[in-house]
Amino acid sequence: MTDNSESLKAQTRLASIVIIVTMLGWMAVSFLGGKMGLPVRYAFLADLAAMAAFLWALIVLFRVWRQRQQGE
Repeated sequence: MTDNSESLKAQTRLASIVIIVTMLGWMAVSFLGGKMGLPVRYAFLADLAAMAAFLWALIVLFRVWRQRQQGE
């Protein structure tokens, strides 16, 4: 395998891990915030952080997809 192929696999793996950790963290913050009675502004902060992480992962996966399309 080429170095580029390994790099694309590593980027895909990293984006997948970010998606999973973000989803679990987002659910945990939402659950714990409700149980602890935290102000709503913290929920919005968690939502914005999760959206930023999802957007980053989407951009990385799109770039990987484009590079694989160009490599064929």
